[in-house]
Amino acid sequence: MEHTSFVTLTRGLQRASLPMRLFEKAKRYGIWNPSDIDFTQDIQHWRSFDERERTVILHLTSLFQAGEEAVTLDLLPLLQAVVAEGRLEEEMYLTTFLFEEAKHTDFFRRFLDEVAGAPHDLGRFASDNYRTVVYQALPGALHALRQDASPANQLRASVVYNMIVEGVLAETGYHAYYTILERNDLMPGVRKGISWLKQDESRHIAYGLFLLSRLVAEHPALWSLLEQEMNTLLTPAVGVVGDIFAAYDPMPFGLLADDFVNYAIDQFSKRYARLEKARSASLEEIFQAEE
Repeated sequence: MEHTSFVTLTRGLQRASLPMRLFEKAKRYGIWNPSDIDFTQDIQHWRSFDERERTVILHLTSLFQAGEEAVTLDLLPLLQAVVAEGRLEEEMYLTTFLFEEAKHTDFFRRFLDEVAGAPHDLGRFASDNYRTVVYQALPGALHALRQDASPANQLRASVVYNMIVEGVLAETGYHAYYTILERNDLMPGVRKGISWLKQDESRHIAYGLFLLSRLVAEHPALWSLLEQEMNTLLTPAVGVVGDIFAAYDPMPFGLLADDFVNYAIDQFSKRYARLEKARSASLEEIFQAEE
């Protein structure tokens, strides 16, 4: 295969488009190093926890650790699908995804090694609902793009990755970390890392909303598939929250199951409403939309 022309030598870059604006934010806010985080105080706090409190934090962290590694492993086919369509601005932004997901994998493993001194059998925390989403649906949808990078398969991949794994599981997990650590002024190093992760993931979700909106605008018949995929995956995603609470009685740190189930459903509903609103938008409006 040979190049016949280059975008930057012909039309130039569409700097006002949403992908390029996200790329600018990634360059500005995404350059942080997990190795720079000071865990000195976190280690002291960890030692003060009782066994049940440590187990809950390990449970939550293990789900993040697996999820971050999974998207690091599985993301590349989505990037390749965008590259194959010649969408340079989107490709430029997506180059930051893999770097950021790898950093997140590094961050959680550093916490497990240096603060928690965690064993290497943390897969025991993965429930059937979690495995359905992260072990099965995520790699299945993303690696299907290697054989068939159709708009329908791109939509499936973005739904499971951006809307469910990031938009429901990860954001509900951040809410749990915040509830445990922020309100109790615990583990400042973890809190700092989580704040940076949230910034990265918010950009990822913004791109996912953009991609799904673009796909539905270009192929209106895909809306029914989007509805089906979103609603099918919501059940096991919310089930993950229930599984965590079912494992502990009483639940440490004063956590309440309804708070987190409602939070997960609310995050899902907000993104669903954004996508529904985008159905009537033009492609130009989608490219110029707010992040």
